[in-house]
Amino acid sequence: MSKLAIVYSRAQNGIDAPLVRVEVHLSRGLPGLSIVGLPETAVKESKDRVRAAIINCNLEFPKQRITINLSPADLPKEGGRFDLPIAIGILAAAGQVSSDRLTETEFIGELSLGGDLHPVSGVLPVAIKTTQANRVLVVPYDNGAEAALISAVTCKTAQNLMQVCAWLNQLDELPSAKTHKCLNSQEIPDLSEVKGQLQAKRALEIAACGGHNLLFIGPPGTGKTMLATRMIGILPPLTEAQAIETAAIASISGKGFDINKWHIPPFENPHHTASAVALVGGGSNPKPGDISRAHFGLLFLDELPEFSRHVLEVLREPLESGKITISRAARQAEFPASLNISWSNKNIEMAVL
Repeated sequence: MSKLAIVYSRAQNGIDAPLVRVEVHLSRGLPGLSIVGLPETAVKESKDRVRAAIINCNLEFPKQRITINLSPADLPKEGGRFDLPIAIGILAAAGQVSSDRLTETEFIGELSLGGDLHPVSGVLPVAIKTTQANRVLVVPYDNGAEAALISAVTCKTAQNLMQVCAWLNQLDELPSAKTHKCLNSQEIPDLSEVKGQLQAKRALEIAACGGHNLLFIGPPGTGKTMLATRMIGILPPLTEAQAIETAAIASISGKGFDINKWHIPPFENPHHTASAVALVGGGSNPKPGDISRAHFGLLFLDELPEFSRHVLEVLREPLESGKITISRAARQAEFPASLNISWSNKNIEMAVL
């Protein structure tokens, strides 16, 4: 007799987190496991991680033909974020965990061979979409603080697969995610540390208040870089909506999200050898570049004439339109690009807000 279980999860596409239905079907036949639905290599390898995690958690891995469909099939899936929903789907189809809570819950997390849950990137966009869908989100413990930044989210955290199974079977409760919004623990350069340079500091204040671009010109050693790097300290704090948007970009960028920088405008300082792709973003799975990571903050370009002309030309469109759209085959990702930019070289420094 065949059995079917459906578990909800989220993929990553730019700063969006589209819904993914993990459909698990158990049927008669030679034991085996196949995954369909445009999975990337890391997703295909999840079957080995899931099998080992289920066995090492003293649960029974079904000795049946297992077919897993990640729907929609035309949306590429990558990373280890689907390990947990795949494992839950297999156990639910085999009748080892209850299916009562599956329709109102979304799962995301990477499994170790021992069944422990490891954190994944891009949890904040997932929390936003889960809240809009009015579902409960289950994430690894290390991702809980990030997900809880969304005040309306109902988020549960777990350290291993056994805790999730116990919660689904209503044998135990999962702790709710908690976060701390630290506004002052992150030290940032202060403009008060600069002695003199009254005209330059006045220009920084005007640019910060009005969101203007700023260019510093002068010989080496006059304090252009010192002034530009301290501009971030006089920018107004981010609103709740702005902080969530910038945190979502940082969450999917792959550089990690520092919760201590909540409500602090971002600061990006790419090296003058950075390519246009590094500045704009892109890749097989589109990731935001330095321009988007500086959203609502400051993009500082030191040694301006050393940058390639092509690299500087890519700033034209985002400065005019306020967004960057990256298209690849059937995929398209759009990133915001309202930013402050600061340029500098031995004789020239510029800030674009």
